[in-house]
Amino acid sequence: MSVRVLVVDDAIFMRSMMRDIFARTSFVVAGEAEDGEEGVRLYRELRPDLTTLDIVMPKMDGLAALREILRFDPGARVVMCSALGQEALIAEAIQIGAKDFIVKPFQPGRVLKVAQSVLGLDEHSPPPGPPAGDVGDPR
Repeated sequence: MSVRVLVVDDAIFMRSMMRDIFARTSFVVAGEAEDGEEGVRLYRELRPDLTTLDIVMPKMDGLAALREILRFDPGARVVMCSALGQEALIAEAIQIGAKDFIVKPFQPGRVLKVAQSVLGLDEHSPPPGPPAGDVGDPR
């Protein structure tokens, strides 16, 4: 079973870059959103294992989207994405409940290291899956 990621960023180039970074791994981009409102809606629908969330976006910014996602799911694992010079916003996001942050332009190694850290994986372990011998979801 792969780790499902939701990528929320208003720049299609940044979403594409994240998709390419995760494509080299067993992470799967389960959804993409171009603003905070769509990101919150997709989070509720997809319940991803990890969400990357841009801070500055139209309609609903990343901080407001983070609050909404955590209100819906207090255990959500959200990593904020920001440009240089947004330290105050990053600090606020961490205070709200973001698990970590990535600074643009993205370094693929840093993205994967942060994702693995937030998920409790090390660099060499496979993503979490069902225990050996477990067949299907009992729900």
